[in-house]
Amino acid sequence: MTSLTDTRSAFNASSPVPAVPATAPDYTAIKQRQQATWASGDFAVVGTTLQIVGETLAEAADVRAGERVLDVAAGNGNATLAAARRFADVTSTDYVPHLLDKGRRRAEAEGLIVHFQEADAEALPFENASFDAVLSTYGVMFAPDHATAAREMLRVVRPGGRIAMANWTPDGLIGRLFKVVGAHVPPPAGVKSPALWGTESHLVALFGPQAQDIQVERKHFNFRYRSAAHFVQVFRDLYGPTHKAFAALDAAGQAKLERDILALLDEFDIGGGRGLVAPSEYAQIVVTVR
Repeated sequence: MTSLTDTRSAFNASSPVPAVPATAPDYTAIKQRQQATWASGDFAVVGTTLQIVGETLAEAADVRAGERVLDVAAGNGNATLAAARRFADVTSTDYVPHLLDKGRRRAEAEGLIVHFQEADAEALPFENASFDAVLSTYGVMFAPDHATAAREMLRVVRPGGRIAMANWTPDGLIGRLFKVVGAHVPPPAGVKSPALWGTESHLVALFGPQAQDIQVERKHFNFRYRSAAHFVQVFRDLYGPTHKAFAALDAAGQAKLERDILALLDEFDIGGGRGLVAPSEYAQIVVTVR
């Protein structure tokens, strides 16, 4: 585990101020397309396989009974359920109502008390310092305006509270998958890669000035499928970004994208021919707020 507390001041002192693009991205239009993307397919089928990450993150954040916890960009509720199982007072948010419904049904099945609320990660409808802890598993990293999303999480957590996230890294399997898909269907101009949320320098830039401490631990989630072809089929049918990417291509383009994803999976597969086992690196981050 790496602490970035000392790195913060050095980064702020030595890093140049990034250039402002001549034309800012239309974040409203981008988010509308994102909502349609995540509502396509059925992300909950893929999301449920990641439940262990929510449990691990809740432990890293030291979620306590009775604490006020917010799950940002919760999807179908992995971190939500993990916090609720620890008897926290949980509010689960996402800007895709269909995914909140999935999380609600999971909570009801376990008899967990959770408040579900539609909300944009870049405009959280809560008062300042409303929560003891803010969580996000592979969620807030997809907000197009990184700085605004980070400011919102910092705003709604109390002084001394924690912001805990699980974010894919650029060089892990899913980070590399973003690059493969982007080579076939380019992302909107001017929007930063979501995988930057898995890098120490970007985290320091986003949270450093208001952080008492930033802990980053590199971890791996193992994607386990029957085969590489099975992974591709599931992601093509159910995972919004790849579902939309395939739909945007003609038959030849779809075949090429499939070949490129299969080649990527072959690079990461450690299953030894007994099913696909493909580790994907992610950063587990805990920010303690000043």
